Amino acid sequence: MNIKRMLCCALLLLSVSVAMADKPASSAPAKRDATTFTEADVNEITSIAVLQRMVAGYKSLGDLQRLSWTLARLSKLNPDAGDLRMALALTYAEMGDKSKTYDLLLKMKDQGYGADLSEDPRFEKVTGTEAWSYVVQNLQANLKPFGEGSVAFELPKGDTLFESIAWDPKRKKFLVGSVRDGKIYLADMQGNLSEFISPADGSGLWSVYAMAADPARDLLYVASTSSLYFKAFREEDFNKTGIFKFKLSTGKLLDKYLLPSNLGTRAFSSITVGKGGQVFAADGLNNQIFTIEGDKLKLIVANPKLTSLRGMAVSDDGNMLYFADYTLGLFGADLKSGTGFAVEHDPSSLVLGGIEGLYWYDGNLIAIENGMSPQRVIRLTLSADGKSITKMMPIDVANPAFEVPTYGTMVGNDLYYIANSQKGLYGQYGSVTDESKLEPVRIFKSNMRFAWGEGGITAGAMQPARMATPEEAAEMIRTKPSMLDDVEAAAKEKKQD
Repeated sequence: MNIKRMLCCALLLLSVSVAMADKPASSAPAKRDATTFTEADVNEITSIAVLQRMVAGYKSLGDLQRLSWTLARLSKLNPDAGDLRMALALTYAEMGDKSKTYDLLLKMKDQGYGADLSEDPRFEKVTGTEAWSYVVQNLQANLKPFGEGSVAFELPKGDTLFESIAWDPKRKKFLVGSVRDGKIYLADMQGNLSEFISPADGSGLWSVYAMAADPARDLLYVASTSSLYFKAFREEDFNKTGIFKFKLSTGKLLDKYLLPSNLGTRAFSSITVGKGGQVFAADGLNNQIFTIEGDKLKLIVANPKLTSLRGMAVSDDGNMLYFADYTLGLFGADLKSGTGFAVEHDPSSLVLGGIEGLYWYDGNLIAIENGMSPQRVIRLTLSADGKSITKMMPIDVANPAFEVPTYGTMVGNDLYYIANSQKGLYGQYGSVTDESKLEPVRIFKSNMRFAWGEGGITAGAMQPARMATPEEAAEMIRTKPSMLDDVEAAAKEKKQD
């Protein structure tokens, strides 16, 4: 082991203070040596940041026992984060603890997680038993494709990085936004593109990250940021982000609402508009949500405990705003009372972390989970007060077309969305790393009323969409299926972006 790294890590651990567990203290607390922590000590800590530092430290020191306690604590505080649970399972396996490894992986199976662990060398110490074969078979079963959705059409491949899509019902055409050139194109059902709005028109658009159409008012709202991905990026525009308001039918710029650029790095990454015309935009870097009030942006949601805001949806009556935190799950804001809440669900059987796109449909929420393995689109039925989930229905799961699906748009009863986001092909400075790997952009269509008349999976007794029969398990072991295109690595890279 690298001695310098060990020493640095030990210093990091030695500096951990129990007072950082979010508890009030009347005086400066005495710092404690985290290398002597008991499991009870770890379980008193509520600070995610402190626990994450401890994980890094224990890993480097090779202290598997305390690493397992810390990961278990983090998992309890973040029950919708599958990557933490898998890290904990790997730690148990490295410790050679078969009982805890099997138990945790079976719980993940019940949550709907899928994985191919049949030849994963990291679990070598816990293999070779009938119980391990059972675990492997059922995690593989959850990777089986499910649903009736399909690719509707493809957009031409190229260095465009399409990240957003909207629908114009009058022209019967889609609008797709480019992060790379800041243009908005019209697209027909065959994927043919025609340029609609361009920065050269005088709008001043930068990278287009999200769009929301308001056909009733003939409006198009665009969330745009001056990012390094933008080909025409200028240093003087760094940190600029805003909402651009266009006439939907003509593309004429009507107004723009910019955040002050002197407040640090900003980036509007998602946007939605309710039936009443109220607009909401999320700054995914600072985890804040704004609305347009008059000619200004008004901050309405700001919670320092949020980690990475993604999709948003507004109830039909305009009273509820729902939003996804990529790590922590689903939250809501009662716009009438001005209060926020976590959407209640049973995390032992329903995972709501890893949600990218979120949509309101007929009293339900439709979620695109690209941080889940397998990646999936699900329908969530809400309680009468809109603050908890009563049942879940998988709509499309583990489709071979899914390679980090992101955002979409509703067209009648169908959800059209980008199925293969290719942001992972771009480096930290915004340029494509290997242009030969670019693919046509697949626009997938899922019917949001799929299995509408069925009872769904109730919140009180949720089970995975399927469990392997003995025959299926034998076939899976014979064919050795694998996970789709390194889903976890792609999700992690997107989370870091």
